[in-house]
Amino acid sequence: MTAASETHAITLTINGERVTRTVAARTHLVDFLREQLDLTGSHLGCEHGVCGACTVQVDGVPVRGCLMLAVQADGTNIVTVEGLTDSGVLADVQEAFLQRNALQCGFCTPGMLTTIADLLANDRNPSRETIRDAISGNYCRCTGYQAIVDAVEKVVAARRTKEAAE
Repeated sequence: MTAASETHAITLTINGERVTRTVAARTHLVDFLREQLDLTGSHLGCEHGVCGACTVQVDGVPVRGCLMLAVQADGTNIVTVEGLTDSGVLADVQEAFLQRNALQCGFCTPGMLTTIADLLANDRNPSRETIRDAISGNYCRCTGYQAIVDAVEKVVAARRTKEAAE
């Protein structure tokens, strides 16, 4: 068996569901998610880790799915854009993107959303500068980023109001 045709069994948790599959050693995580699991929310853009369209969370950390091999994800917990909500109702960040028109063509949106979900999990009150810094590795050619930053600020304000009322 050549290295190019070598396969490995991997087991990982994706969006809360334990999954075991056999993958070619050279399969990138984003390709595995899209092709074997039909989780097509993560997009393949530049294939060099620059654009951020393929961003997923691996053990709570944003990772470029085009730079990680599926075999490297064995034993990890992965959250894709599809896993940001399990109720079928849009998560607050997704809803804010919709309300603020922060998703024009939508190609960058899944990577943006997973990056922002990580930001808000670690910083409940980020400044505009912090938000811009967090998404600086995610390219968007349509929105100019203003609406995206506004959407995140809207979520932060809404969460603060909700916490104050509780």
